[in-house]
Amino acid sequence: MCNLYTNKSTVQEVASLFGTPVTHGFNAPADVYPQYPGIVVREDQGKRVLEQMTWGFPRHSINKRTGKPNKPTATNNARDDKLWTIWRQWFTDPAQRCLIPFTSFAEAEGEPGKMTRTWISVADQPVAAWAGLWRPTDEWGNAYTGVMVDATKELWDIHDRMPVILHPDAHEAWLRADAEEAMAVVTQYPAAKLTVERTDDPWFARKAVGPK
Repeated sequence: MCNLYTNKSTVQEVASLFGTPVTHGFNAPADVYPQYPGIVVREDQGKRVLEQMTWGFPRHSINKRTGKPNKPTATNNARDDKLWTIWRQWFTDPAQRCLIPFTSFAEAEGEPGKMTRTWISVADQPVAAWAGLWRPTDEWGNAYTGVMVDATKELWDIHDRMPVILHPDAHEAWLRADAEEAMAVVTQYPAAKLTVERTDDPWFARKAVGPK
């Protein structure tokens, strides 16, 4: 489960790396939480574009006490083993896949109530792409979610799941290929190419910008 990641690169850096026009006017924070704005790369009429979207597909539930709808929460991760079922509508349509640029992602470690942030970055990609899906929503406008796989054994003590980090040569397949070919790039990223940084920062540290 990934509930926090960073994208500390500039819009110009992301545009250059992923081959999109430079788009201005984004207000996405460097630290991205569920229901926060983040920057994604998708295809529009055969060309790559940068777009700011909300992280997480809206999920609705009913309050058991009042019987009224709760405020929507965010489904910000999509399991790889559910891509052909729950997520099929978006996964099988290349136009609904996206790249999520990031510089690191965080997981919580430690005892309940005392958890701290452990950051994982990609040693051979200062700015990497996480495989994502996106769709329009009535609640938050365009929104995206990130695809997860089982963690490598080296990371299992941190968390049993990890983002699908794409090799640069897999970007095209994720954005354009049919579902079978796209599924082939849904793999674990080698642990030897990941850098783990454990910190004393509390997991529930104050957020810089409030969610929608």
